[in-house]
Amino acid sequence: MSEHDLDEQLPEGGATVRPVVAVVGRPNVGKSTLVNRIIGRRAAVVQDIPGVTRDRVSYDARWNGREFVVVDTGGWAPDAQGMAAQIAEQAELAIAAADAVLLVVDATVGIQDVDEAVVRVLRRSKKPVVLAANKVDDQRTEAEAASMWNLGLGEPFPVSALHGRGTGDMLDAILQALPEAPTEIFDAPRGPRRVAIVGKPNVGKSSLLNKLAGQQRSVVDDASGTTVDPVDELVEIGGTVYQLIDTAGIRRRVKEASGHEYYASLRTQGAIERAEICIVVIDASEPISEQDLRILTMVEEAGRALVVAFNKWDLTDEERRFYLTREIERDMVQFGWAGHVNMSALTGRHVERVGVAIESALAAWETRVSTGKLNAFLGRVVAAHPHPVRSGKQPRILFGTQAQAGPPTFVLFTSGAIDPQYTRFVERRLREDFDFQGSPIHLEVRAREKRRDRS
Repeated sequence: MSEHDLDEQLPEGGATVRPVVAVVGRPNVGKSTLVNRIIGRRAAVVQDIPGVTRDRVSYDARWNGREFVVVDTGGWAPDAQGMAAQIAEQAELAIAAADAVLLVVDATVGIQDVDEAVVRVLRRSKKPVVLAANKVDDQRTEAEAASMWNLGLGEPFPVSALHGRGTGDMLDAILQALPEAPTEIFDAPRGPRRVAIVGKPNVGKSSLLNKLAGQQRSVVDDASGTTVDPVDELVEIGGTVYQLIDTAGIRRRVKEASGHEYYASLRTQGAIERAEICIVVIDASEPISEQDLRILTMVEEAGRALVVAFNKWDLTDEERRFYLTREIERDMVQFGWAGHVNMSALTGRHVERVGVAIESALAAWETRVSTGKLNAFLGRVVAAHPHPVRSGKQPRILFGTQAQAGPPTFVLFTSGAIDPQYTRFVERRLREDFDFQGSPIHLEVRAREKRRDRS
């Protein structure tokens, strides 16, 4: 097979722009539970504590053959202060960006002042609104749902997000409220590259996303672990649009994380799997921790391209930088292939270098080496540094091929078992010759089976 044949053939043509539904309501009316019901999986963080969802978070949804985007928002409160005010602002931004709004109210407690305040905001937005009266788990509570007519938004749809009761009729109403999705022609045959921003809590992940986006996109607070949901954002960096995923900080151990932090921690790992490249944010002002190394290992094991962002550089002095260099040499030796950026998300210093590092790492991640070039390289390596003799035998690399890109995966066919040290040596030389800076390499060795002697 030629090198050209190995290249993936991507279809040309248009892509459908999906309409957006914003799910809003006061805190703890069951918005995230309803979102999970709509998308058919447990993706949004759900807990009986008001205000668990803090940012606006988008998910793909499908109903009756139509695709749309659901945006889950934090609880909206008109007189909010501090972080609650930021959360309310995120909800208003979601309403402004949406094609239709799903207002969720709690049928079991009736209309509250906050519900009426949300209605006033929705009227000003002039967006079509579907009213969901949630927590109608049986017929007895349907009469209570009928009282929601008084909000003046038309028919309330009695639903139970927990049990799924009535959600079909509600979804039909949402589809009627949504505009038909137009088709746009994109120059690129695929969507934006997916970039996950990961790291332990309070290292500045949300601040980095906000700096890259150029707006207040994630709720930022000095309290560790403020972001509990993965937050997707299309951001242009250096002329290229990327889909950035800001994730909850990974706790020391999943077992130690309680409640919503437990699920957020699990989904952070999911965000790494969903991404093509990960920016691992490390606090340069503190010693590199086991947590940092564990996150780097997760990215490597997932086979994702990697950029290490040493954040809070403005808080380091000469002595700290000296020790950081020593820590990198001692503790991060196995991640020497990753691109590094020394930056400050707070001041914006060297943040622009992140875009260059992303581009370079993704290019390495997608590199394809033709079979001819690979075997010429292997021939040179084996001739200059043959495998050591073991038990009177010297295994040889017969030939090699690249099985896939993203991450670059190579299969070496050999005459016998190869020492792990020799495999690592070949991997190191591959990096030097073909420039895989920023990308992990997977090497698989397939030893030829011994022929059985025929009697």
